[in-house]
Amino acid sequence: MPNTFGKLFSISTWGESHGGGVGVVIDGCPPGLPIEAEEIQVELDRRRPGQSDIVTPRKEADQVQILSGVYEGRTTGTPISMLVFNKDHRPSAYSEMKEKFRPSHADYTYQTKYGHRNPEGGGRSSARETIGRVAAGAIAKKILGLAGKVETIAYVKRVQDIEMPDDVLITSNLIEANSIRCPHAETAEKMIARILEVRGQGDSVGGVIECRIRNLPVGLGEPVFDRFEADLAKAMLSLPATKGCEVGSGFSGTLMKGSEHNDPFENRGGDIRTTTNRSGGVQGGITNGEDVCFRVAFKPTATLLQSQDTVDVDGNETELKARGRHDPCVLPRAVPIVEAMANLVVLDHWMRQHAQNRLFAF
Repeated sequence: MPNTFGKLFSISTWGESHGGGVGVVIDGCPPGLPIEAEEIQVELDRRRPGQSDIVTPRKEADQVQILSGVYEGRTTGTPISMLVFNKDHRPSAYSEMKEKFRPSHADYTYQTKYGHRNPEGGGRSSARETIGRVAAGAIAKKILGLAGKVETIAYVKRVQDIEMPDDVLITSNLIEANSIRCPHAETAEKMIARILEVRGQGDSVGGVIECRIRNLPVGLGEPVFDRFEADLAKAMLSLPATKGCEVGSGFSGTLMKGSEHNDPFENRGGDIRTTTNRSGGVQGGITNGEDVCFRVAFKPTATLLQSQDTVDVDGNETELKARGRHDPCVLPRAVPIVEAMANLVVLDHWMRQHAQNRLFAF
């Protein structure tokens, strides 16, 4: 089931960049949840193209339609199907890419694996597929907010070599105050300037998104193969352009001694807490009640508006200068996608925890 994610709260996405539309089917959503299309639209608007001068200029309203699973404003417990039509098609921009492979894109691997592919907009490998994830993530966000006041908040921490300070106040308002979605205004200005600079060169840049999940209970995660951070990493690395994911101290923890890295426990008003959080809110694959903190690395966009060496479908060496509309940096639009996938992981594990450990009273 390569297009399905989750065990109890599961989603299956479908559609292609320049096809008729994209969407998602959610299975396992509890009945009775009050939900309106407008709530889902808020999250989709955060990832849609054309929202600023540092993202792709493709003009799509990305208006969601709920086809099933919701009646009179409440979920019915049956599969929820949601659809977004593709409107702004420009398949002619991809005619050359039908014969030539974009370096570091999925063109070559899709062609070799399947023997046939849709080259228009990258087809199924396009980040447009993530519309379904964000729509489903909006419903997961609503459930988690009602069930446990869980808050998932992601932001751009670094663009290329421009990184925000660590001791920064992080709120949704500060993140959404600028087009790059960095909560530190001074750093955000530098990031935006760098993206505009490389865009003018027909080039691209990558960076790092950091995410914090607050107010989680102790106990989410299913050792050994479905550890919480393992499913979180899979969710993040399933996103287009991702190349790394680290939780808590991550790779920097390898530079410490155990006595430096361990998070001491304390009794804080009757609750067992830790005085530091180098574990990133997860110990032994199970959430420990602290904020889950992780970072995701995104590579520079592969499609460039400058000439690159490549080969064609027959193996002949050639050059390719891409046309079309592409993000010079995927990070600002990836922020809501990271949040959505994090919420899907949390909700699925929340339901699994209650199914195994809270359902029966023996």
